[in-house]
Amino acid sequence: MSIMLKRAYEQPSDTDGQRILVDRLWPRGVAKAKARIDLWLKEVAPSTELRQWFGHAPEKWPEFKKRYCEELKNNPALSQLQQQAQQGDITLIYAAKDQSHNEAVVLKEMLEGRLVLG
Repeated sequence: MSIMLKRAYEQPSDTDGQRILVDRLWPRGVAKAKARIDLWLKEVAPSTELRQWFGHAPEKWPEFKKRYCEELKNNPALSQLQQQAQQGDITLIYAAKDQSHNEAVVLKEMLEGRLVLG
């Protein structure tokens, strides 16, 4: 099992495995056919309130991770994502410009067991 991260604006690859979009909103300007998304799991994305509060501000990153983990604790979509990861290679797709500070990074850390929910 391999978990990769990729921006929605990058070209799909045959090595991506199952491509799972983890954003609440569809990436602006990306055609659905070109994106080759296998599963859009918007329910696993941060809440609108948390996403707007964070605003991809790196100085808010530690608090964002903490709050997002709290949201994920009782989120049934997280189990679905875990099942997908156990079945084979997956690529978590996201739209954020910041490749180090976004929800896909948190999800990858959690799926790999490097981040424990609250």
